[in-house]
Amino acid sequence: MGLEEANSDDHQHQLVLSNGTPVVQSRALVVNPNYELAVGQEFVDVKSCRRALRDAAIALHFEIQTVKSDKMRFTAKCASEGCPWRVHAARLPGVPTFTIRTINGGHTCGGIRHLGHQQASVEWVANSVEQRLRENPNYKPKDILEDIHKAHGITLSYKQAWRGKERVLAAVLGSFEEGYRLLPQYCDQIKRTNPESIASVYGNPQDNCFQRLFVSFQASIFGFVNACRPLLGLDRTPLKSKYLGTLLFATGFDGDGAVFPLAFGVVDEESDDNWMWFLSELHNLLEVNTENMPRLTILSDRQKSIVDGVDAVFPTAFHGFCMRHVSDSFRKEFNNTMLVNLLWEAAWALTIVEFEAKLLEIEEISQEAAHWIRRIPPRLWATAYFEGSRFGHLTANIVESLNSWILEASGLPIIQMMECIRRQLMTLFNERREANMQWTAILVPSAEKRVAEALDRARSYQVLRANETEFEVISHEGTNIVDIRNRCCLCCGWQLYGIPCAHAVAALLSCRQNVHRFAESCFTVATYRKTYSQTLHPVPDKTLWNEPSENGANPAADVLINPQNGTNPAAEVLINPPKSLRPPGRPRKKRVRAEDRGRVKRVVHCSCCNQTGHFRTTCSAPI
Repeated sequence: MGLEEANSDDHQHQLVLSNGTPVVQSRALVVNPNYELAVGQEFVDVKSCRRALRDAAIALHFEIQTVKSDKMRFTAKCASEGCPWRVHAARLPGVPTFTIRTINGGHTCGGIRHLGHQQASVEWVANSVEQRLRENPNYKPKDILEDIHKAHGITLSYKQAWRGKERVLAAVLGSFEEGYRLLPQYCDQIKRTNPESIASVYGNPQDNCFQRLFVSFQASIFGFVNACRPLLGLDRTPLKSKYLGTLLFATGFDGDGAVFPLAFGVVDEESDDNWMWFLSELHNLLEVNTENMPRLTILSDRQKSIVDGVDAVFPTAFHGFCMRHVSDSFRKEFNNTMLVNLLWEAAWALTIVEFEAKLLEIEEISQEAAHWIRRIPPRLWATAYFEGSRFGHLTANIVESLNSWILEASGLPIIQMMECIRRQLMTLFNERREANMQWTAILVPSAEKRVAEALDRARSYQVLRANETEFEVISHEGTNIVDIRNRCCLCCGWQLYGIPCAHAVAALLSCRQNVHRFAESCFTVATYRKTYSQTLHPVPDKTLWNEPSENGANPAADVLINPQNGTNPAAEVLINPPKSLRPPGRPRKKRVRAEDRGRVKRVVHCSCCNQTGHFRTTCSAPI
């Protein structure tokens, strides 16, 4: 070829032209030894020939220009003006392979002087990272850029790396478009492998574009209805895939306080109608599986779509706001750590007297902050005023708890995303099922710890008995009245948490009662085991699914064509991708919550020049 390797290290790669002139390029490079081309070398077809020439050009840092390429011939030359290097390959008569016929001249151009490369196409990137992506679908474009630079000394654009990754994932996992097309069959497979599960896909009646998907597995339904606390958290997260969309989820909480996923929904956009639909599906799920649907407590942020939906679909439920969302909005408004801490202390206060005392402390520091807090009815967020049973859950931190699931799944095609979630859920059920088999106590570990702490405190309390069920408990904190028949204490701790407080423990010990028997049944190990007693079964690979009919539809699938009310019969339709593609650019990492949209920004002041709009660190006024 007229271009040979002389030496290489981590900093320089020296090439020698045919005339002996050394060429040094500043690149971190590990050269592929299989780059040499020779006259008589054979390839199975013209694509293989072009690929080998491309790899040689990248390895030796020169660029090529195609002169002729068809089914019978391939000719290329060096892209540098005046360089005589040229290669010609052709297919001989009666032979299916391509053979290099001639390689003319040697390189006199000295190689390329920049760190990019014309032949480093998206296809080449895809071929370079295919094996790595098969092993790790979360291989990031920035890591692809770094690895290619280390291996080949080439600097690519982020877009090239991203498109190369997308091309490999489409070949390995299937395209985003194929995912939507196969949704009816996927829903059918869920219901076949996990009987009594719910899986429905909804398309637009005008163009059959995807609108909604709802999935809830039988194991989750059974565990929530029969063993979990009557407490649901609602949250959502935007998808990071090719098409716009939002993942909605409803989760319960098991006896040990861990998040228990109940249902997942995917919608083309977050809207009032889509939240109303998701909540209606939840209501139908619970109503079918319980004779008398329990009076739920629902936790969410303050988004109007959720608030209106819960009021309409679950009119008897207690609806509380997630304190993390309230706290984040409060912090953005006032940015005072002391005020934020007092807000949390007010939220945790067990009695109205304690709550009002904390609000007075806030008012002494900032009347504006106190006014901001009072605009949110305390029955929606404060423990002392809340009428439902939150069991000590002030936050519905679902996204944080499922963060590893969401990060891994949200950028995949829709079926792969749901399968990633299902596998995580299947593994979670199995791990928790195996772990609780080692428990020998009556209550779950978190409840046992709470009872043990109450026992330590109760030993110093004085107990006076009024009758068989009523007690007066005296401590350094004051006097509290305990009624063990109604399971209540004047401090409200027993009622709010479902586990006897220290005062109740002291009263129960005085009459030789087993303290553990007075905790809510959801905290017992027996109930916890019931929570995870059912199994999530695997779903076979798509290659084993039934082939769709000639018109592309699967007659067995549950496809609804009018998602406005969800009452129309199933129809044989083909689900197309949503019309809205994700706009270019990196997706926003932090959500803008509904209550923050349109909020007036805080005016900042410079302490140097007393002007508004900038800080002292960016002030340009003379000192």
